[in-house]
Parts: sequence; C-alpha cells; structure tokens
Amino acid sequence: MDTIITKIRKELKANSDKKIQEGSFRFFKETIKCYGVKTAIVKKIGREYFKTIKNKSKTEIFDLCDELWRSGFIEESFIACSWSYYIHKDYKPADFKIFKKWLNEYVNNWASCDSLCNHTIGTFIEMYPEYLSELKKTAKSKNRWVRRGAAVSLIVPAGKGKFLTDILEIADLLFLDKDDLVQKGYGWMLKAASQIHQQKIFDYVINRKADMPRTALRYAIEKMPKELKAAAMKK
Repeated sequence: MDTIITKIRKELKANSDKKIQEGSFRFFKETIKCYGVKTAIVKKIGREYFKTIKNKSKTEIFDLCDELWRSGFIEESFIACSWSYYIHKDYKPADFKIFKKWLNEYVNNWASCDSLCNHTIGTFIEMYPEYLSELKKTAKSKNRWVRRGAAVSLIVPAGKGKFLTDILEIADLLFLDKDDLVQKGYGWMLKAASQIHQQKIFDYVINRKADMPRTALRYAIEKMPKELKAAAMKK
C-alpha cells in the first residue's frame, strides 16, 4: 500500500510547477500545502492509480485515503476525495463516521472541503437521508470547514430538488454565521435549491433579507431572473 502512495507523491512532485504553486498560495487566504500541479493532471493521476487499487476492500481504500489526507497537501486531498467517491456504491451507514473524521481533522481549506462534501458526503446523504439529522448537528460546530460542509454537502441533492425542508433548516442554523466562507457555502446551497424551488427560495430570502448577510444573499439569488434579483437586493 505504501508503494502506491509513494508513487503518487513522486508523480505529483514530477508534475509540480512553481508558478502554479505560487498562484495557489495567493489564491487561498489560509495557509495551504501545495505541490503546484494542475487540477486536470491531479485528476488523471488519481484515476490512473485507482485502477491499481479498485479490487481492494473498501477498508483498504479508505485507509489509503486517510494516508493521503494526513499529508496535508491539497492535491493529495483531491485524490483521496475522488477515490472515496469512486466506491460510493459500497457506502454503508457506519462510513459517515469516517467522512466526518476527515472533515473535522484534515480539511483546512474551502477547496478540500467542497471536494469531500459535494460528492462523497453528499452522495452518502442521498443514499442514507436519515443522516440529515447528523449533518444538521455539524452546522453547530466550532470548525468553520465543518459548518461550511453542512451546507455544501447538500448542493448536488439541492440541484435535484431534494431535501428542501432540511436545506432551509440548515440555512437557518448558519444564517448569522460571521465567517464569509460559511455564508458563501449556505448561499451556494440555496442557489442550487433555487433551480427547482425558485419561488420558495425567493420567499425565504425576501422574508429574511433585512438580517441576511449580503454575501449569502447574493449567492442565493445568483441564478434568479433580474426582476427577482432586484427585489431581493432592494433595501
């Protein structure tokens, strides 16, 4: 197993680019560890090496993902996220504890947060909606990435018209969060939900716009018609 991780790290180093690395450092407000590899190349490396482990057990694959997460490098986190999603058909309820651990202990930037939550955790929630109650609990976390994750995990389901009541509950829980990345996260969730439930999301925003952080509001109405946007932005 270690051999696979070692090979991946050698390949990431071989494909590193100083300009991309410096650009990434400027792109994130928080401090990140980064090889400086283009996203398309990272995805390709992840796909190629997954072929060599796809017949391993879920536990073995999750252990490899954990090792990638522990490195702290953003590119390795992306590979870990893709691998954990590739085996989503094998998810069982107990896996939520593993995903929650990764989010709590390893995520340290919005890109890793979104990569994990959009696909791995979001898909898990679609498969096991009874865990929506657990997701709501994470909205009260002291960890900004865990709070953002509570919203971002529902973006894909929201775009399918699912879980509207739960989405609005999570928006309420995060409503006055002072962290702009959490505000953007739940605004993005509302925007995704507006694709199917435009009127209900519009009503939610209109009824709360006096107190709603402007960052979250702008995200929530981004895909709405001009006249609805104007009404929502009007003071």
